[in-house]
Amino acid sequence: MGGFRFPVKVKNPTCYVNARVLRDNFKREMAAENEVTIQALKYIARNTALPSRARLEAQLQLTTMPNYTRMNTVKDRCVFSGHARGIIKEFRINRYQFREKALAGELPGVRKGSW
Repeated sequence: MGGFRFPVKVKNPTCYVNARVLRDNFKREMAAENEVTIQALKYIARNTALPSRARLEAQLQLTTMPNYTRMNTVKDRCVFSGHARGIIKEFRINRYQFREKALAGELPGVRKGSW
């Protein structure tokens, strides 16, 4: 696929794939790769026992890192539809897909409640 600013990799071929899903997967991978570096820089920047010059350098390195390496840019998306709203985190699907799959009996341990 051309036109993307990042490498295109699809781990699960059964899921719905669009540009948003691909971008979110890329952000997840980059955030995981840079997690140790970011944590170390945050520790240095917040440690008051260190000299202020070292703390400032760590803070500058943090701010110059690309936005897609930050974990707060990652958005949960439904693995079946790619939808970003109404996600049930335990199943990683949105509420509409959850209802359909639960009524069809495709989700283990989930059944329709009746009282």
